[in-house]
Amino acid sequence: MQSVLIIVPAGGMLFEAAGIVDILMQANRLKSKDSHKQLYQVTIAATQPHRVVQGFSGMSLLADCRLSDLDPRQRRDTIIITGRGQTEEEGTGVADWVRRAAPRVRRVVSVCGGAFLLAQSGLLDGRRATTHWRLLDMLQSRFPKVKVEKGPIYVQDGSIWTSAGVSAGFDLTLALVEDDHGFTLARDVAQDLVMFLRRPGGQSQFSRYLLNQAKNPSPIRDLQSWILEHLARDLSVEKLADRVAMSPRNFTRVFTRETGTTPAKYIEEARLDAARQRLEQGSEGIEQVAATTGFGNSLNLRRVFERNLQLTPTEYRHRFGARTLA
Repeated sequence: MQSVLIIVPAGGMLFEAAGIVDILMQANRLKSKDSHKQLYQVTIAATQPHRVVQGFSGMSLLADCRLSDLDPRQRRDTIIITGRGQTEEEGTGVADWVRRAAPRVRRVVSVCGGAFLLAQSGLLDGRRATTHWRLLDMLQSRFPKVKVEKGPIYVQDGSIWTSAGVSAGFDLTLALVEDDHGFTLARDVAQDLVMFLRRPGGQSQFSRYLLNQAKNPSPIRDLQSWILEHLARDLSVEKLADRVAMSPRNFTRVFTRETGTTPAKYIEEARLDAARQRLEQGSEGIEQVAATTGFGNSLNLRRVFERNLQLTPTEYRHRFGARTLA
């Protein structure tokens, strides 16, 4: 039997921990048809002085124990951290405990902001990792030794697994089941819980908003707003530089410094985001979406979608488009 300790810091999304438990217990139930031996034994630990975990929504979860009551020297199969907590003291306590526990654990896992506590413990130094797309840049800046990956839903680097935000922890948990007990059981669990064993679009995070706005009022920020309103225009570096009275070379340097990304990348992300919204909310043809959002034609649109999301525009619409009510 594999022992799984789920550490649930305060203030997070409680359904992360609950969903992980349900997936592992479903694996137990399905396997029990062939064997009386349970696959997973799960313990939930609270990080507070009491056993009640207060979630972001105001709901509460009664943990099995307090983390402070557990011996980090005890051998365990898997430790999972489902958030980063509300205070520096809470985060430091978890990071220190996990650092001491790691040498006796086969696998350490984080969901969403839990990656910050793994990074604080030093376990992510020199390793690839991911977290919620809103937190990626913060994780990289605070912990430069971590090799932050901005696309995947989850990342495995040796014995350390990290996942993106919220429900991405369920994708990771199914991957753990598959890693432990094979494809067939993971598939059966996914089918019973009406989940994707592997999401359409591969492992790409679908971030919803552009994060590269210039931080301070400036001609560059004004230009960014103008770009978002004129995506179908000629947005070459030369044209944009002319709008802000700069040379193309100086414009590229200043834009990149103020936004953290190049003009070309910003424009592609802006056009991609606009195309996604049109595919989600409207019924325009693919060619019209491509023209309106500045891609020119459906071939260019398709190339950008496949490169960034591992989906065609048509597949994206089928997966994420609004349902038509009869």
